[in-house]
Amino acid sequence: MRTAPTILHLDMDAFFASAEQAAKPSLRGKAVVVGGLGPRGVVATASYEARVFGVHSAMPMAQARRLAPNAAYLVPRFALYREVSEQVMGLLGALSPLVEPLSLDEAFVDLEAGGAAWDEASARLAGAKLRADIRVVTGLTGSVGLAASKMLAKIASEQAKPDGLAVIEPGTERALLGPMSVRTLPGVGPATGDHLRRAGITTVDEIAEAGEDELVRLVGKAHGHALYAMALAHDERPVVAERETKSVSVEDTYDVDIHDRMRVGLEVQRLADRCVRRLRDAGLSGRTIVLKVRRYDFSTLTRSETLRGPTDDPGVVREAAARLLEAVDTTGGVRLLGVGVSGLADYTQEDLFAQAQAQAEAEAAAGESAVLEHPDEEGAEEVAAEQVAPAERRWPAGHDVRHTEYGHGWVQGSGLGRVTVRFETPYSEPGRVRTFRTDDVALELADPLPLVRGAVCDRRGG
Repeated sequence: MRTAPTILHLDMDAFFASAEQAAKPSLRGKAVVVGGLGPRGVVATASYEARVFGVHSAMPMAQARRLAPNAAYLVPRFALYREVSEQVMGLLGALSPLVEPLSLDEAFVDLEAGGAAWDEASARLAGAKLRADIRVVTGLTGSVGLAASKMLAKIASEQAKPDGLAVIEPGTERALLGPMSVRTLPGVGPATGDHLRRAGITTVDEIAEAGEDELVRLVGKAHGHALYAMALAHDERPVVAERETKSVSVEDTYDVDIHDRMRVGLEVQRLADRCVRRLRDAGLSGRTIVLKVRRYDFSTLTRSETLRGPTDDPGVVREAAARLLEAVDTTGGVRLLGVGVSGLADYTQEDLFAQAQAQAEAEAAAGESAVLEHPDEEGAEEVAAEQVAPAERRWPAGHDVRHTEYGHGWVQGSGLGRVTVRFETPYSEPGRVRTFRTDDVALELADPLPLVRGAVCDRRGG
């Protein structure tokens, strides 16, 4: 184990909500909740002002609205979050070649591997400079934990929140961990925590006192050995710069169950196209197409088809997903659909599209119903626009708009043929609110602006 706290864990503070507050002057210092706004939506991130009311991530959005009825409820803007994340990861990459991203807003860094730190003093300096650089580049704050292992660095960053820096000095780990809840340790979720509690084990000290043999008896060999080692503050996991991506997938949960078979088919095609865009953005292809269907009774079905070789062609993925859908009974209604690709590679097999086209032509020749189930790309998009109206084609709360007369703003809300817009930018004072007809030709959706003036924001959408 290291003898200096040179493993850094960065966790951006309430990332999505903080980004929205930075982008919208009228929301700064106020309760903001970001997530799915439909009846089945969940909270992705809540600002610290919203957390005062008990709102937290993964909470059903309906419950959040009851706890904080006056908060601002916004739909996520992932194009903006990805752009800010890339800026932050760039700063981490300047510190060390060993950066292990865990999500858009969280990562481990091996400072020693990059020569950025070798003892406690140099680690503190590196952490403090990183926090200052993040604020300058993104306008946001992040909390930094420093320790001799990944587990302890993550615990330190939790102690530092919000907007702080904490160091766990080597030699103090056992005393620090001892009184903490067992849930502090990686891998101890609600189920394992309850199992340990029933055995009279609620703190890390009690895990150590129980002994390795008892832990193996309670939770199994692999988990028991790992838990005992972590309770003794032993964590030899290295910072891994590259994580192998095993699959790429997208899914949507619908506010109202979908019963119409044709609409289900169109949704699957739309999801297949989104999945392929993610594949191509990552420079990947895959050979196994996976369809996920959650029905009205919450039963979840997964079907897959493995192709002769990897592809990133939307036509191939759409056709495979459509074939998989044929084997699924959706008559009772569908509440969730997903399309994924696994068996990933960094190359494609071009002749697969010819195979998919041949399959489509054969189905078309079988009768008009096949054409309706598998419309051509252009026709499918037209029908989807008319009948399925994707959420991004409406006026999602919090998303950017531009008006030919009033300039840049964001959607405060919409309904009954009207859309309410607050006209302000990240660099302005709180702006005025105006209401328009949803079909007003002077108003259109816009790209997000950078949070810091002069920064370059991603225009690829997403």
